[in-house]
Amino acid sequence: AARAGAPVTFVGRIGADDFGRETLSALEGDRIGTEYVFVDPDLPTGVAFILVDEDGENTIVVASGANAALSPVQLESSAPALDRAGICLLQLESPLASVSHAVAMANERGVPAVLNPAPAQDLPPEVLEGLFLITPNESETEILTGIRPDSDAEARRAAQALVDRGVEFVVITLGDRGAFLLAQGRSARLPAPSMDATDTTAAGDAFNGALAAALCGGSSLEEAVGFANCAGALSVTRKGAQPSLPERAEIDRLNADTAP
Repeated sequence: AARAGAPVTFVGRIGADDFGRETLSALEGDRIGTEYVFVDPDLPTGVAFILVDEDGENTIVVASGANAALSPVQLESSAPALDRAGICLLQLESPLASVSHAVAMANERGVPAVLNPAPAQDLPPEVLEGLFLITPNESETEILTGIRPDSDAEARRAAQALVDRGVEFVVITLGDRGAFLLAQGRSARLPAPSMDATDTTAAGDAFNGALAAALCGGSSLEEAVGFANCAGALSVTRKGAQPSLPERAEIDRLNADTAP
C-alpha cells in the first residue's frame, strides 16, 4: 500500500531480535508509520518459509511468533491511527479475536474494513457483517463458501454466498485470470495483464495493498481492482516477497498500457 502511494501506519507485534529490528527498518524504509509496531520481550519475530516450484507457484509455512500475541488491548492503543485512516486493511495472520476487534473499531469510526482472508479460516458473523470488502483467492473462496470459483458463474455464486453472509462487496482474485467483482448485484471479471510468472509469492499482498491505496485515493471499486490487478501482475515477475512489491509509477505505467 505504501509503495502504491498511500500513507500507511502498520499495526503488529515483533520480537526483540534481529528479525524484528530488520523488519522495523524495512517498514521505515518504505515510509510506513511504525509507532504501533509493538515489541514482545519474550516471543521471537514471526517468520515465513517459502517454497517455489518451477512454474512460480508457492507453498508457505508461517511461524507467527510475536504477532500471534497481538491483542485487542494493543489495538485500542492504536486508535489514533484508525481515527485518521481512509481504509483499515486486515489479514488473518493476526489472531482472529484481534481481527474481529479491529473490524469493530473501524465500524465505530466509519472506516471501511477490507479483509484479505489469508490464511483462510471460518469467520464469525460479526467479522463478515462488519466488512466493506473481502478479497479471497480461489482456495480461500472454496474454504469460506464450499464453492470453487473455476468459472465466472461459480465465482458469482461464491461471491453471492459471502454477500448473503453480510459482506458488502466481494473481490475474488483468480491469478492470471484476473479478479471477479460483485458489487450491489452487478458482477464482472476484470482481466489481469499477461505476465511471465517467476514467483507468485506476495501477489495477493501486492493486490490488496494497491487496492487499498487506490480506494484511499478516490478510485471507484472497479478502477481500484484494475489498478490492483496490475500491481499483482508486476509482483509475479520478481523473486521474493517484499522485493517483488511494485512502486506506484510502474503500476501506473502498466495500468495505462492495459486500460481498455
